[in-house]
Amino acid sequence: MRHDKPGVLLVNLGTPDAPTPAAVKRYLKQFLSDPRVVDTPRWLWWPILNGAILPIRSPRVAKLYASVWMDDGSPLLVYSKRQREALAARLDMPVALGMSYGNPSLKSAVDSLMAQGVTRLIVLPLYPQFSCSTVAAVWDGLTKVFASYRSLPDVQFIRDYATHPGYIDALKASVERSFAAHGKPDLLVMSFHGIPQRFADEGDDYPQRCRDTADALAEALGLGPTEVMMTFQSRFGREPWLTPYTDETLKGLPAKGVKHIQIMSPGFSADCLETLEEISEQNREFFMHAGGTQFEYIPALNDDAEHIDMMVDLVTRQR
Repeated sequence: MRHDKPGVLLVNLGTPDAPTPAAVKRYLKQFLSDPRVVDTPRWLWWPILNGAILPIRSPRVAKLYASVWMDDGSPLLVYSKRQREALAARLDMPVALGMSYGNPSLKSAVDSLMAQGVTRLIVLPLYPQFSCSTVAAVWDGLTKVFASYRSLPDVQFIRDYATHPGYIDALKASVERSFAAHGKPDLLVMSFHGIPQRFADEGDDYPQRCRDTADALAEALGLGPTEVMMTFQSRFGREPWLTPYTDETLKGLPAKGVKHIQIMSPGFSADCLETLEEISEQNREFFMHAGGTQFEYIPALNDDAEHIDMMVDLVTRQR
């Protein structure tokens, strides 16, 4: 009789191996070559990617990574490893970490779990809100990994957890800690990673899942519509992305009398370049230069105990 041995695969986006132009170039090439991320026809995209984007962006992005790099590596990798270790300590099953791009790879994580005799794979993409550009890319990656396997495990795939009570409670606790430390701001800004508007028009329900999170958190905090705002960050390329844009919004808030803001990125399960450099540094500068007087970034949930509690609940519900 076939025995049942569950195992957990945590997946996040990925990170360069080092804050160097060469490492960043390798990472960006893999990331931006995925049609889930950039769906421009390959015959058009390859010359642009290899001839312009990678040579120009890699050195600049490497400097940005260097500004947030931690002693143990990239923040995303450091916090993701801590999440894996904390989750493994709470569960009686193997837990592995894989990245869609870069290292540790999805294949290395799956191979490790299968070598431990796992017959039922619980896949937890660490994206609270589903998007075709992130969660679906994990699905695609797993399909490629399993293409070489003779036997496959049962797979339980957690699509997202945008309104999971434990997730909302953990976000609420992080906001309340920030309010207690710095005072209640004029406005709480929830900045989610953007996607092209076209993706949403073609069926990606990501904007609604972000709204679901924002609404649930605002309700949990007891904040009214004038006390909270949802924006979208990290746009890339020339086509329209989801609006309102975080950077343009922050530049305009002081003129409207909003002088003190606190900002969080509830779509990121771990702090990374997009939160530590783009939000906490770049967007802080935009806001303060425009006349703001007080700006606080509320960190991602990372390996907070409440965050790990939520992951444990997500996984155990699959048993």
